[in-house]
Amino acid sequence: MQNKFNKITWAVAIAAAAFASQANAGGYQVNEQSVSGQGYGHAGRSSNVNDATIVFGNPAGMSFLDRAQLTAGGTYLNVNSEIRNAEASRTNAGTLMAPQQTTGSSEGDMVPGTLIPFAFYAQPVNERLAFGFGVYAPFGSQTDYEDGFVGRNLGNYTELKVMSAQPTVSYRFNDQWSIGAGITYNRVEGELQRQVPQPGAGMADPDQDLDSRVEGDDDAWGYNLGVIYQPVPETTLGLTYRSKVDYDLTGSYRATNPDGSVATNPLTGAALEDNARLNLVTPETINFSVTQQMSDRLKLMAGASWVRWDRFEEIHVTNDAGDTITRETQDYSNAWAYGVGGEYQLNPQLVLRAGVTLDFTPTSDEFRSARIPSDDRRIFSIGAGWTPTENLTLDFAYSYLTERSTQVDQTRIDHEGTGAETELAYSADYKNEAHGFGAQLTYRF
Repeated sequence: MQNKFNKITWAVAIAAAAFASQANAGGYQVNEQSVSGQGYGHAGRSSNVNDATIVFGNPAGMSFLDRAQLTAGGTYLNVNSEIRNAEASRTNAGTLMAPQQTTGSSEGDMVPGTLIPFAFYAQPVNERLAFGFGVYAPFGSQTDYEDGFVGRNLGNYTELKVMSAQPTVSYRFNDQWSIGAGITYNRVEGELQRQVPQPGAGMADPDQDLDSRVEGDDDAWGYNLGVIYQPVPETTLGLTYRSKVDYDLTGSYRATNPDGSVATNPLTGAALEDNARLNLVTPETINFSVTQQMSDRLKLMAGASWVRWDRFEEIHVTNDAGDTITRETQDYSNAWAYGVGGEYQLNPQLVLRAGVTLDFTPTSDEFRSARIPSDDRRIFSIGAGWTPTENLTLDFAYSYLTERSTQVDQTRIDHEGTGAETELAYSADYKNEAHGFGAQLTYRF
């Protein structure tokens, strides 16, 4: 059996990794799989067929394409975060000593600029059958606080990358009905870091904190299903279901001293490094949208997405032997997002787009973390598509995202049951906003 201190330190790091992964999938779920869709706020994600990005939006839509086409592009996200009233403290639990204030900075802007790429190919076989393939990022984020961040004991670095590959098939029964299905191969990689007080040094020497890091990865399979219904040629209804994906994340944990050497448990002398295991489930998503052709030039769209986050009630971490190390309640709620948008065909070569999206967070005030300090979002988008030749279209889009001001009020106890427990606390007010710049190219064969 591992010693108690080693287990608790390891559990804290792995549990944080689980929370970051799952929260990013909800609070920071990546929507950037189509720049043409970005222009109208993805309001018609399941019903508006523009190009090969419909492989992701609704696999049933591929059978509405008249030619083979390749669409590739990306969106660059520039996130700005303002932190105010940041405070952190340490307390030797079980004593009458007053909390010691942790010194440090709170500069904000801890999310580096990120390019989110994608590529899709759709191939109609005949008037009814079509095949497609896509590579994209469904989830991902990175938070990288500055050295000396005041909340470093609760988390100062988080990185999550998920890439998916999706072969897809679509079949159109008649002018009204089409169905589609895809299988997804998903690869996840993550890294977590925070500063952990040593037993007995929690109050006395913050400069001797251990650098706690965990890395892990896994791959898993999922699927998606779609249906499109056109009661009349001017009206298109689309419904898409994306399955949950079950990951068994495995990796390594290591805590190092300020000089870079592997830390040891001062009570037993055991090295603070170990294997880690954690089951993660990214939840299923349902998207519904309607596209209405109002005239030869104007098209309007509206849509709603639902994510089943209520299955994420706790983090359960185990060691290689299957022993429970920690359980932490998260109490996520199901999340909704709504969008409206439109396209206007200015002339045969140029189409203009605009849209608004409301995206509600699954997190609660009680469990909001310094790693994922997000809240409800409003997104305003504009875009344009330019078709200089029959075979080529260039799409561009810009989105402005603003989040509701939110607060992090977080506490945790390190080294529980060792006689050297340290209670860590961090609180701050956050205001987040982001700018998204997208560009994509579609070539038709």
